Amino acid sequence: MITVTIGSDTKPLSFPKINTVLQLLQKLDLRVNDALVIRDGELLTPDRRVQAGDHLTVRPVVSRG
Repeated sequence: MITVTIGSDTKPLSFPKINTVLQLLQKLDLRVNDALVIRDGELLTPDRRVQAGDHLTVRPVVSRG
């Protein structure tokens, strides 16, 4: 089970069958450039594998001009 916190939401979500960051983003209906995925302070690229027990933070990317 992967635990995911999105933005400043305090209630984490759980996903049972996610293997990569890209799969997580697809499950959340986000494109690669829409969010940053962080694990233990490390920014993860879409090809990085995730494992059961991981806690990930997803930070939506906001562009202000």
